[in-house]
Amino acid sequence: MPALPTSLTLGSLTVETPVVLAPMAGITNAAYRRLCAEQGAGLYVCEMITSRGLVERDETTLNMLVFDDLEKVRSVQLYGTDPVYVGKAAEILCAEYGVAHIDLNFGCPVPKVTRKGGGGALPWKRGLLAEILTAAVGAATPYDVPVTMKTRKGIDEDHVTYLDAGRIAEDSGCAAIALHGRTVAQSYSGEADWSAIANLVDHVSIPVLGNGDIWEAGDAVRMVSETGAAGVVVGRGCLGRPWLFRDLAAAFAPSGPSAPVLPSLGEVRDVMRRHAELLSEHMGEERGCKEFRKHVSWYLKGFRAGGTLRHSLALVDSLASLERLLDELDPSEPFPVSELGHPRGRQGSPRTKVALPEGWLDDVDGAGAHVQEDSNETTGG
Repeated sequence: MPALPTSLTLGSLTVETPVVLAPMAGITNAAYRRLCAEQGAGLYVCEMITSRGLVERDETTLNMLVFDDLEKVRSVQLYGTDPVYVGKAAEILCAEYGVAHIDLNFGCPVPKVTRKGGGGALPWKRGLLAEILTAAVGAATPYDVPVTMKTRKGIDEDHVTYLDAGRIAEDSGCAAIALHGRTVAQSYSGEADWSAIANLVDHVSIPVLGNGDIWEAGDAVRMVSETGAAGVVVGRGCLGRPWLFRDLAAAFAPSGPSAPVLPSLGEVRDVMRRHAELLSEHMGEERGCKEFRKHVSWYLKGFRAGGTLRHSLALVDSLASLERLLDELDPSEPFPVSELGHPRGRQGSPRTKVALPEGWLDDVDGAGAHVQEDSNETTGG
């Protein structure tokens, strides 16, 4: 097996561990990024924001663009379909927010986004993709901020885009490209095609990051070994499991990989408490506790905690009530090994037809095109 990478270089930025936290709407806020960073090294990307929303100073967008005081390396993912907006947004991020890394989302499979030609549908228009990437890189270069992009294999198996997207990313000056090994039509269903990641590695000279079906640290090691990827992007695998980044740091350590240590329910309880505290620090206690509720089922998945307790935790409205409920958990209960290696979060079913603008597939250029973009669109890839 070839030697594993122990760090990741993105232009002027060096990441201590070749691991990136994928932006997830409503999940990867400043509190969660801080929580993951406390577990292990990596690059932790802010929730995705829209270029237009940032340029127009949309309140919802600006409220998402928040960083923890200890977040020294600020990373943001932009969603954009208009080169002018993307360029202006990239400049704002560099000049006003001091970001160290900008990622562009061309992987979202959500119908309301692809129906307008955005997300995973946009790379079909090679000319438009090049214009957007060139605008972003041009705006970020004076600040020495690397720009990367994330995409999928294509719209479906008959309309594959990732190899052209990789070439365009490289030609546009991107520092790296991340590939989710599924098509838009697959959404989050089925299995990710890691062979596509390997093909992209052979096709471009910039670093390729692999994404899809990384549920355990061993999956990340296997992906890098099989594909030659420079690192991995982790999304759903860390839901309710921020300690996955501890395991990943150990897996890619210069001293060689070490076996992960499974947390007891007592240790999981401590992480839950810390998560809620961080959310409360950033959002206020009432809102922070409400935000925490969505994480309860992920944290307790596979544990024996009863339905009544789970229900109460999912309605928690204060840190004091959370503390009382957490005390009811059995701290000695071992981690449920039956949950290891299985998908977490949304999966869904493949789509028979991807929602696209009328005539979208008629040509592959799109140079000079303008795709409709809402000012506060929220997506994921």
